Amino acid sequence: MFLRSLKHLRKTVGFRLAVWYSGIFIFSSLFLFSLAYLLLSSSLNKQDKETIQLKLNELSAIYYTGGMEFLEREVTIEKKFEKKSLFFIRLAGQGNKTLFLTIPYQWAEFDIIEIEKTTSITNKTWVRLPAKNNKNVLEIALIPLTDDYVLQVGKSTEDREKVLRHFRDIFAAVIIPLILFGFAGGAFVSFRALRPIRHLIDTIRFVSTGRMDARVPSPETGDEFEELVMLFNGMVEKIETLIEGMRDSLDNVAHDLRTPMTRLRGIAEMALQSEKNVDTCPEALADCLEESERILKMLNTLMDISEAESGVMKLDREVMNIPALIGEVLDIYRYVAEDKDMDFSVSAPDDLCVPADPTRIRQVLANLLDNAIKYTADGGRIELAACQRQGQVVITVKDSGIGIPQEELPRIWDRLYRCDQSRSQKGLGLGLSLVKAIVRAHKGRVDVFSEPDKGSTFSICLPAND
Repeated sequence: MFLRSLKHLRKTVGFRLAVWYSGIFIFSSLFLFSLAYLLLSSSLNKQDKETIQLKLNELSAIYYTGGMEFLEREVTIEKKFEKKSLFFIRLAGQGNKTLFLTIPYQWAEFDIIEIEKTTSITNKTWVRLPAKNNKNVLEIALIPLTDDYVLQVGKSTEDREKVLRHFRDIFAAVIIPLILFGFAGGAFVSFRALRPIRHLIDTIRFVSTGRMDARVPSPETGDEFEELVMLFNGMVEKIETLIEGMRDSLDNVAHDLRTPMTRLRGIAEMALQSEKNVDTCPEALADCLEESERILKMLNTLMDISEAESGVMKLDREVMNIPALIGEVLDIYRYVAEDKDMDFSVSAPDDLCVPADPTRIRQVLANLLDNAIKYTADGGRIELAACQRQGQVVITVKDSGIGIPQEELPRIWDRLYRCDQSRSQKGLGLGLSLVKAIVRAHKGRVDVFSEPDKGSTFSICLPAND
């Protein structure tokens, strides 16, 4: 069980991020230590060589001033009064024989005889003499003097190695907490970075079980994760709205289809029961045909709305003349309006055009005009107007009808919704839903202003340039 959990942990993004973060942190720390160590070692090495070179120049100047005796006397006096001698000093003559030598007592690990055997006094400027225990090195600089003499000054690397060893000891004491801190920091960073993803996963689990009200908590960080969370929550809200709309639509469809289906069945049963009366069959068939047409119209309208809302409705756009389109729609409803003694007025520039699908816009105007005639009393007035304003073509349909209560205005666009005042009139409750869907498919909008008993004004806004 533990091995299975460990194997699963190794596959997680959080574990990989923690390893990457900690690995980069530890590698960077090791790189900085190595760089600091190299710089420190190089600086100490350079400082030692400069010190040796200065001492060599000083002693050579003393030699040129007073000769070998004066040089030996100065070195002896210096060694006597210094608490700790830092330099190896040797004066060699012909054949690399030692004429004068001074060496600190603590440097007993260096075999001075090796200098006489291996040191060339003609080709080398610097000589390195390892100690017997190979821990330290004696670095010696030499300079030729007169009379074939060679002056050598050296210094042990012991002090330098002590500093470097102390530096290594400090890093060795720090590296373990550093590694632990690197892993802990990597785990913390990956945990914080992936917390919105975990919330997203939990929310998706809830949504998959049917809880559409689940939302991802916003991290409020202003980064890409917050944008992802906002987009996901918006998508879930839209899906929830669509599901609720589908549920309401199905309920309404089931409710509205029950009546015509019941009538169809009743008409068929009556026709079957009246076997001897043949005259009732054509009437029954006509009634069945009428109800079937009503059902088909409802289903086709629902499909048109769904296509428009989902963005798959095919629009055959062309530059159409608005006054001509309004005239075509008025010709269809002119006789109905004359029966109700209604007064029509149209106001639109003759050259007003808009790129749109004429068939679909004709449907929009027909639905709005049909509602205006239907809910306006006899002798009422209907005004149609069109104009271009702020890059949009605005078409308005205004009536003097019964109006719409303010509390019902937001719901008139819902599918199959009918106000209390409209239930006495024939209709499917899909006209305004279709109007809104078609206008939105044209990247436009539709607005309404209405007051009870004062009429309604519907405004269609379409882009003047697509």
